[in-house]
Amino acid sequence: MSLEPRQPESRGHPDYRGPERRRTPRIITSFTGEYRVAAGEELLFPLEQRALVTVVRSALEEDGAFNDITTIACVLSQRHARGTLVAREAGVIAGVPIALEAFRQLDPKISIRVDVEDGTDVSPGSPILFFTGHARALLSAERVALNFMQRLSGVATLTRKYVDAVRGTKAKILDTRKTTPGWRKLEKYAVRAGGGTNHRMDLATAVLIKDNHLAAVDGNITVAVRHARALAPAGTKIEVECDRPDQVDVALEAGADIIMLDNMTPEQMAECVRRIDGRAITEASGGVRLDTVREIAEAGVDWISVGALTHSPRALDLALDFE
Repeated sequence: MSLEPRQPESRGHPDYRGPERRRTPRIITSFTGEYRVAAGEELLFPLEQRALVTVVRSALEEDGAFNDITTIACVLSQRHARGTLVAREAGVIAGVPIALEAFRQLDPKISIRVDVEDGTDVSPGSPILFFTGHARALLSAERVALNFMQRLSGVATLTRKYVDAVRGTKAKILDTRKTTPGWRKLEKYAVRAGGGTNHRMDLATAVLIKDNHLAAVDGNITVAVRHARALAPAGTKIEVECDRPDQVDVALEAGADIIMLDNMTPEQMAECVRRIDGRAITEASGGVRLDTVREIAEAGVDWISVGALTHSPRALDLALDFE
């Protein structure tokens, strides 16, 4: 196990710019196998087919989509319709496979044209998906499909803004565990779609010694690192959170692989980066904002973790327009 963040695949790489690499639209007519995502193997969707079906089914049942009394009352059962899912504002798309599954569960024979894949930039008015199928299915699945896509596209869009803000520096933008319960894999996937990098997935996959852990050993960083090194599987990276420069020296001496510079000023971060001098990976954390992230990056840190990517994104404005 390693605390090294998952590196972005080519489509999610900070230097990737979506429009000029947009793939040829693809058609899904009746479901025949597992979904491909974005540029095939480049940006891998995190849920296997069974898990995807379960997540979407639960959302549809929560919304009463299988007993949509309004649609049943107003729309003839055999009526067909066509519709286009479009962007109302500029952003980065994420969540296409979930939308496909939502519509497919209500109409297995639906025909869908995918114009925009996950990880792609869109402008206002850009078509994303085109549907032809039973009108009732389109209407009843609409909200669930949009809820997933608007949230995940919001994460991807906000991530892209942070990535763009630090472009030209060596800093990578990382997410955190501040995710919506039950949505972690999806939201971290959306971070990659926006060009960011994933931090540890959960508590079991890496060691991160924070202030409350240190309080349990009377603040002794050396003891905490030694105990973690003895317990963790071989090869596991050990990270220590430091909120003062003097703690950095102790963490280095204790053998920490990664040092988190928590809520420090850019000047303090720059001084700590000089002290560390490449002997450990440096991560800036704590209160990072879009208007401050560039200054933090210019302090020379390797990583910048941003909780806001997943706990505070604004939903991207998407809509389904019927013909």
